Amino acid sequence: MASSKRDLLLRVHRHRLRKEDLEDCYSQATLELVAGARRGVRFSSRLHLAHVIEQRFVSRIRDRRRALSGRSPMQAAIETAVPLGTVEESRPEIVDPRADPARLVILREQLREVQAAARALSPDQRIFLAAEIGMQMPSGEFLSADWLVRGEVPKGGQRARAGLRRAMADEPEV
Repeated sequence: MASSKRDLLLRVHRHRLRKEDLEDCYSQATLELVAGARRGVRFSSRLHLAHVIEQRFVSRIRDRRRALSGRSPMQAAIETAVPLGTVEESRPEIVDPRADPARLVILREQLREVQAAARALSPDQRIFLAAEIGMQMPSGEFLSADWLVRGEVPKGGQRARAGLRRAMADEPEV
């Protein structure tokens, strides 16, 4: 029964998945039925068996489509992966379609500018900014730091940010 329904079901559902995926789904559905038959599951007629095969097959297709649409991050990644090439190619060109090199260059240049401007700040101001921005340290935790006097911290932070803004504004455009 499974082999007689195979071609028909693959043709009927060919719009849902690639041929290889459909064949895999059909194999899984058939394997489930064979395992059930070995456990003693009985079907009332050949028509009932045909409906069960189709039902299991459609269920496997739905599962596969869910996995490809993002419920399974690994399956989604495999589906969008780019092949590295064939054995004949000595060095395949790998291109990441999500990469934005121009944006990365701009961000790196801005980071260099901030680094250069930070040299104009006092050591306390640099530490304050590093804790506030880099370490995402809450102000309460920062206020309890041993090296600062409690009343100076808010002004120190304001001065550090203002000093960095001034230093960034004074930097000549390259």
